Parts: sequence; structure tokens; C-alpha cells
Amino acid sequence: MNLTLLLLCFFALLTLSMPIALVLAGTTAIYLFFIAQIPLTSLIQQLFNGLDNFVLLGVPFFILAGNIMAEGAMSSRIINVMKLLVGRFNGGLSMASVLACIFFAAISGSSPATVVAIGSIMMPALLKEGYGERFSIGLITSSGSLGILIPPSIPMILYALMMNVSVAEIFMAGFLPGFFIGFCLMAYAYVMARKHGWRSERRYTISETLRIIQEGLWGLFLPFLVLGGIYGGVFTPTEAAAVSVVYSLAVELLVYRELTLPKLYEVCRNSAVLSACLLFILSCAMTFVWLLTVEQIPVKLADLIVSKIDSRWLFLLAINGSLLLIGALMDIVTAIIVISPVLVETLARFQIDPIHYGIIMIVNIECGFLTPPFGLNLFVSMAIVKRSLVDIGKSVLPFILLFLCCLLVLTYVPKLSLLLPELLLRR
Repeated sequence: MNLTLLLLCFFALLTLSMPIALVLAGTTAIYLFFIAQIPLTSLIQQLFNGLDNFVLLGVPFFILAGNIMAEGAMSSRIINVMKLLVGRFNGGLSMASVLACIFFAAISGSSPATVVAIGSIMMPALLKEGYGERFSIGLITSSGSLGILIPPSIPMILYALMMNVSVAEIFMAGFLPGFFIGFCLMAYAYVMARKHGWRSERRYTISETLRIIQEGLWGLFLPFLVLGGIYGGVFTPTEAAAVSVVYSLAVELLVYRELTLPKLYEVCRNSAVLSACLLFILSCAMTFVWLLTVEQIPVKLADLIVSKIDSRWLFLLAINGSLLLIGALMDIVTAIIVISPVLVETLARFQIDPIHYGIIMIVNIECGFLTPPFGLNLFVSMAIVKRSLVDIGKSVLPFILLFLCCLLVLTYVPKLSLLLPELLLRR
């Protein structure tokens, strides 16, 4: 009965279109006061306890670093290096776009930021070189979603916090899946370029090559600095986030010198607002998770699922279907917060590694970024290319199918996600 009342309260508030933070906090408050008859002072205590975690300091730092680089010159320098590497091949400019998204993802940790930073430069360039408009829009919109899979990733930090797993392990697990999906996108781009004859004839002189490499090294070095520092034991993931801010700020202000003080003020203000909203949601979510744990909701749900599904692989298929639907209707923060803690016990029953499940979940949410009507990347692309949601949705359809194929591989070949953590962190 208590579980039914909890769910009714949650969905009633959700139906009223209340912000997710208020839905989570409101459900907890109503349940505590009217059903459990516990003083609401415990709710306030849990709101503070939810933010009492050192890992959370990395979230505002990574948000700030990503915004600094999106507004500065680092993204354009990375794009120039990628053009230099693969621009002369069939579909070279499109493959350079994917590579640029991969590298920027390893810097910003944000999918929308990747689409904005790379798309605003590469979409006009692709169209100018004769690439199809629908293909160009779909490629950049889809490649930008790699921002949440390739570490460092803000959603990975949130997942690690909600599931009580190692941030370093979930970061390490994202490498091979991220590069696997990136390779599939590049292969598709190459096939389409061969079919339509898309090829750039641009040739670089030795002096141009050296200049592009010299300018791009500053941006290319940052992922190695951050991730190398984490896995080399020099600093923690949280400290790495602070290092990324200091480094990106120093490069943009002292080397490239294209980030003005008024722009920097806007970047800091926007980052502070976004961080405050995100941390408030997390605080309310941790309170809701505490309530679920006290009432043993995950255990009850696990008993129900195991009684209906006896196959691990069938369970994974059902989870994928559910996550695809949820990812299309919720933003990634909401999806991670609401779903992850509820399934902890069920994952243990089916002996599914939570790191592997985390990668499955994030790839599902990547698909949600591309799925109408609430796919965030779709709206970002709409703002860049000035096209309707319907046009953007048609453009990404082939790439959604490609992502789904990759998702099935990652779901049923767990070694792709677990190989690096097992080799390097679990010995």
C-alpha cells in the first residue's frame, strides 16, 4: 500500500508539470508527513546530506571548463587539426567533424556544448563543401551526443554518485564504447561520401601544417592532462575538473586571447546558474533515494521483476526498451536520478556489473538526445541551422538506427565496457 501511495504521489506531481526537483522533494515531504508521520526536519537534513560529497565539486568545474572552451578559440583549433589529419580522404571533412566531437567531448563532458562548439563551425563548412544538408545536420547532431559517453563526462559523475561506484572506473569504461560509436559514425560518413562523391581538394603547405599543429596542441593536450592525471594518481576526478578550468582559462586568455572579459563574465554567470540548478536537483534526488532505501522499494521491485523475467538477456532487452522511451521523454539528469537507484537490487540479482549498466544507460540517453519530441540536441541544432524540428528529426533518423545497432553490441558484449576497468583498475 505504501509503495502504491508513493508512486501515485510521484506521478500526480509529475503530471502537474512541476519541476523535477520539486516533484522529488514534494513526494518525499508528503510521504514523510502524512504516511510515515516523520517530522519534516529530517527532510531538511537529508537535503544537506545529499550535497555532502566531495565528488560533486567536479560538476560545476567541468561545466565551467566546457563553457570556457565553447566560447573561446580552443574548439576551432581542434577542428583545424582534425581537418589536417583526415580532410584529404573521401568524406574527410565529415570524419574530421566526428573526430572533433570526440576530442571536444573529452574536454567538455557535455553533449549540447559539443554540438554548439563544433556544429556552429562545421555545419556551414560541410554545406560549403557540397555535403548534403540532411546528412550534415544529422552527423553533427548525432556526433555531439558523444559528449556524455567519452570521459570526463558530467552524467558519468552523477551516475557514479547515485550508484555508489568509482568515478575512475565509469570514466575508463566509456573509452572503448565512445571510440566504437565514433568509428561507426566515421565509417558511415565514408560510405556516404563514396556514394555521393564528397571530397575536399584542400592541400596544406608545410608551413600551414606546422602552424595548425602548433596552435592545436594546446587544446589537444587538455584531455591527456586531465585523464592522465586521474589514472596516473596525480589528482582525483574532482581535482581534475579544477585543473581543466585553470588550464582552459590560461590558454584562452594568455595564448589564444580571443575570450574577452565580457564573454568570460557571461560564461561564469551561465555556468553558476546551471550548476546551482543541477545541484539543487541532485540534493532533492538524494533525499528521494534515501526514502526509497528506507522503504526498501528497490528490493520489492527486484522481487517483482525476477518473478516475471528469468533471463538476464531478456531483462537487458526490456531495460533498453524502457530507457529508450524514458530518454525521449526526460532529460538525462532526471533519467539517471529516477531510474538508477531503483534498479540497484535488480542488477545484483541478474549479476549485471553496474559499470556495464551505466554505459548501457548513457548510450540509451544519447539516443534520447536525438529523439523527438524532447531530444535536447535537436533543439540545439535547430538554433544553429534555423530549421524546423521535423527537418532535424528526419536528418538524424539514419544515425539513430546506427546508434541502436551500436547499443545492441554494447549491451550483449560487456567486455567492450569492462575491458579497460578490469585490466587497469581491478587488478
